[in-house]
Amino acid sequence: MFQDFSDIFGEFFGFGDMFGGGGRRRSRVQRGADLREDMTLEFEEAFFGVEKKVTVRRHEACEDCQGSGSAPGKGPTTCRSCNGRGQVRYQQGFFSIARTCPTCQGSGSVITDPCPKCKGEGRILRQRTVDAKIPAGVEDGTRIRFSGAGEVGQFGGPAGDLYVVLHVKDHPFFAREGNDLHCVVPISIPQAAIGAEVRVPTMEGEHTLQIPEGTQPNTTFRIRNKGVPVVNGRGKGDLYVEVRVQVPTKLNKRQKELLQELDALSKVDNQPLLQSFLGKMKDMFQ
Repeated sequence: MFQDFSDIFGEFFGFGDMFGGGGRRRSRVQRGADLREDMTLEFEEAFFGVEKKVTVRRHEACEDCQGSGSAPGKGPTTCRSCNGRGQVRYQQGFFSIARTCPTCQGSGSVITDPCPKCKGEGRILRQRTVDAKIPAGVEDGTRIRFSGAGEVGQFGGPAGDLYVVLHVKDHPFFAREGNDLHCVVPISIPQAAIGAEVRVPTMEGEHTLQIPEGTQPNTTFRIRNKGVPVVNGRGKGDLYVEVRVQVPTKLNKRQKELLQELDALSKVDNQPLLQSFLGKMKDMFQ
């Protein structure tokens, strides 16, 4: 309990000495800042994965002083303002108020001979290229963390992290929803009526889709495992193909006659004849 009081009130009221504690010096070593870089990917790059190079401007440890901030062969000296305690005390009546030493910023030491190259900071600003391996299946807004690729901390502190935020371009044919892909494929009236095999593009080549007889407009078919790979996992999403029946806008005389004949045949219960007729239509409209 007494140690808790020392931690909470010691810095401001000097209670640390009353409870057997003391002021704590702050370490000069600080963790480096995290960095963010934005990267734009083509849809195919996000689908299959890609290796990219990211250009980063960051602070790195000074080679001359090895990040200490002192001139080669020199080192920090004890702060004279606080005698190395990191705090200065002011007496106000009964209370002894402790404040962070403004000279050494609480570290208890100061650099009297700063490194000429980094001017005592222990770091210098450089531009570096970081190799970034982007896994397959990433989507727009994905944030990838590269540990230790951020700025180096002051006075030998550990480096921060680099976060690369991905921006994926849209695909002209596929729309993505999670790990699934969606697309629209046009088919003719005869193909919808009597069935057909159509070639459907996928991200990995063409796929033969069987259109059953009597397929209605805007019917959606599911092709398994033709979607987007699961990031750092197994399996893929699915591809959903919506078929849209195209109605001809311009017909020649013969095509009009065939459609009129089809309309007449559809009123007659003669399925074999109708199937033969549809076969002829398919040849004409394809």
